[in-house]
Amino acid sequence: MTRNPDRLVLFTDAVVAIAVTLLILPLVEVVTESRGEGLDAQAVITDHQAQIFGFLLSFVVISRFWLTHHKMFEHVKAYNSRLVQLNMLWLLTIVVMPFPTEIVGTYPSTKFTAGLYIGNLLALSIVQLALTLLIRNHQELEQEANPITRREVIGAAIFTILAAVSFLLAAFVPGVKFYALLLLILTGFDGVVDRLTKNLFTKNAS
Repeated sequence: MTRNPDRLVLFTDAVVAIAVTLLILPLVEVVTESRGEGLDAQAVITDHQAQIFGFLLSFVVISRFWLTHHKMFEHVKAYNSRLVQLNMLWLLTIVVMPFPTEIVGTYPSTKFTAGLYIGNLLALSIVQLALTLLIRNHQELEQEANPITRREVIGAAIFTILAAVSFLLAAFVPGVKFYALLLLILTGFDGVVDRLTKNLFTKNAS
């Protein structure tokens, strides 16, 4: 059984908005705690740079994944139970994001903290790739006039591979930790995907 996807999209947007809001709450609490400890306003910033960095990083991560999710659902004309289940799994990885973000901001940077954070990012990218594959060429779900392109599928797959490499480097290679995210961040998060897919299609066309 299929239904109009508008309600699912609205629900997803609401949950993402709540997750993004939760990211800032620990920083709000820091202000109150710092005031109680007699610290000045400048110390709130200088003494909590790791938490601020974690907030900004997770805000960018959630924003980029939401934008990709939004574009993906422009191809959807209806949803079924399998799409709902995958979308709920996608939301789970989004809702979990404030948890590793708080750990990153509170504890020293280690292979474990970096692996935990990037592992969640990897899980999110895997689910997003699964959603893309489910929608593509599924007549009950995909708009005939606006299908998901092969380039979009390859782009999602490449990004997932890069996220997996980042996770392996962060979790298992000594000293790398969050530097592994440079694979994604220095390219504007999806710029490397665009370049790789453009090169791939250019070679195929020649």
